[in-house]
Amino acid sequence: MEKQKRFETEVIHNGYDSFKYEGSLVPPLFQTSTFTFATAEEGERRFAGESEGYIYSRLGNPTVKVLEERMAVLEKGEKALAFGSGMAAVSATLFYLTKTGDHILCSEGIYGCTFGLLQLMKEKHHINHDLISFSDEEMIRAGIQENTTCIYIETPINPTMKLVDLEMVARIAKERNIPVVVDNTFSSPYLQQPLTIGCDYVIHSATKYIGGHGDVIAGVVVGRKEELNKIAMTTLKDIGGVISPFDAWLLLRGLKTMPIRLDRHCENAKKIATQLKQHPKVEKMFFPGDPDFPQYELAQRQMKQPGGMISFEVKGTKQDAQQLLNRCQLIKIAVSLGDSETLIQHPATMTHAVVPAEERLKMGITDQLIRLSVGLEAWEDIWEDLKQALDQLPS
Repeated sequence: MEKQKRFETEVIHNGYDSFKYEGSLVPPLFQTSTFTFATAEEGERRFAGESEGYIYSRLGNPTVKVLEERMAVLEKGEKALAFGSGMAAVSATLFYLTKTGDHILCSEGIYGCTFGLLQLMKEKHHINHDLISFSDEEMIRAGIQENTTCIYIETPINPTMKLVDLEMVARIAKERNIPVVVDNTFSSPYLQQPLTIGCDYVIHSATKYIGGHGDVIAGVVVGRKEELNKIAMTTLKDIGGVISPFDAWLLLRGLKTMPIRLDRHCENAKKIATQLKQHPKVEKMFFPGDPDFPQYELAQRQMKQPGGMISFEVKGTKQDAQQLLNRCQLIKIAVSLGDSETLIQHPATMTHAVVPAEERLKMGITDQLIRLSVGLEAWEDIWEDLKQALDQLPS
């Protein structure tokens, strides 16, 4: 058996044999919608699942396959599926795991579009959900209902940075045979691997740290082969939220530098967090790498590094928070994350605007909260820009 390579090697080499593709060092881009059959009988066998081979790029593509095999190895899963967006991955997984009348138990604080999807599932399909903090075992057990068929969590939670103890959740869920789905976007498989802790599905908006360059929209789901084969042949195939071969090729390119990029993201974030914590115009700062962060010990145990995301509340009003964004010069106002560029946004009016105000406040998303995706620039330049914007806030 071939010895498993280290993470930094797997992101470059796994799932691809150059000698099967004319010696091409880089995986080729199979920019094709359909594939030919040598005979009608061969076409019949492929459609019947009796013969391996490609049929149509919505069902499978060689470039996409390399990405999926690589992501499965990086997340320590048996199989991965790539999608056209992170939300395509979320919706395909949740639709697969639920039916009318079921219940989903969710972390208190989730991405705004995931919240919107859950509302849609409730209104259209009578699939209910509850949001809880997952702070202790008693709360989790009380939140599970007879019809709970899925536990869906983010950790760190967007945008409050709260953590969920994955080992605790997975252990309780297994008692009831309930699958646990983890949105691992903020961490990437480099910083956190939920499947190794006992969770069942890992989801990524691959647009973020996996792509890393702000030039592609994509999603990934990783889990057990048997279950992901069923997703592939149902909600992926029939709803059709598939990734294009070119986008898969871009992600393969981005993956090669992910460990190096994330080391820099994390290093910069630690330095920016230290400066923010000391600034008089900052009311609160939320960063898993801060020793005063309420779940610092959990972050040390569960994550390799604290990540490149920071949230903080400024003193003042919503307008003060928005003016801080407007005064940034190097830092760009944008709602994504994980890019080379440092990005800043106002969750209450941007990523989580779809969430009713009362629910937002329960999640900890105030009008003064700002989310910062720390980029790869010199940290001193990032801080100088942020500091001059903070300094102009009213006393």
